[in-house]
Amino acid sequence: MDQTATSELTNLTWQQAAPELADFDSVVHLYRPHIFRFLLASLGDRDAAETLTQDCFFKAYNARHTFRGDASLSTWLTTIALNLMRDHLRSRRMRFWEKTRSSSVDLVDVSDWIADNRSTPEDTVLARDRVKAVWQAVDRLSPHQRTVFLLRFVEEMELPEIAQSTGMNENTVKSHLYRALRTVRERVGGSL
Repeated sequence: MDQTATSELTNLTWQQAAPELADFDSVVHLYRPHIFRFLLASLGDRDAAETLTQDCFFKAYNARHTFRGDASLSTWLTTIALNLMRDHLRSRRMRFWEKTRSSSVDLVDVSDWIADNRSTPEDTVLARDRVKAVWQAVDRLSPHQRTVFLLRFVEEMELPEIAQSTGMNENTVKSHLYRALRTVRERVGGSL
């Protein structure tokens, strides 16, 4: 599937995309990076993100015939991933021990994943420090603010999609996003 076809399919509902996505492998291929990226940024744990990504597509596969098409396929899958993440966090809070962070992804390392077109090493270091500061600020947001922030700026979802995925009112999404941005700007230095 070429890049143009992929981008055209991204926002289609299941019924609209069904002829082009005859097999579920195409759905996984198209949406897995989006779901994994969201879960990894939300949890900071590569193993948990991998597991929940697989669970998301397993649930979607089992429920594919019940998809009503009220939302885009991307929104539907994000909602499943968000619910799985909430369940995971609830169960993790119930444990008496915390998982060691040896297998966790350090969100500071995410700065290595961002393309930087600058040429000088000083600019590269400054950009990485900036990304590190943003991720540290995002990590300290409330769960709702972090989720809305990540869906808006990492996954580039529109506010109505975020509202639909999270089950929040659109005005509530706007409020969480405003507070998250204000907090991140205060912690990073206001130049965002």
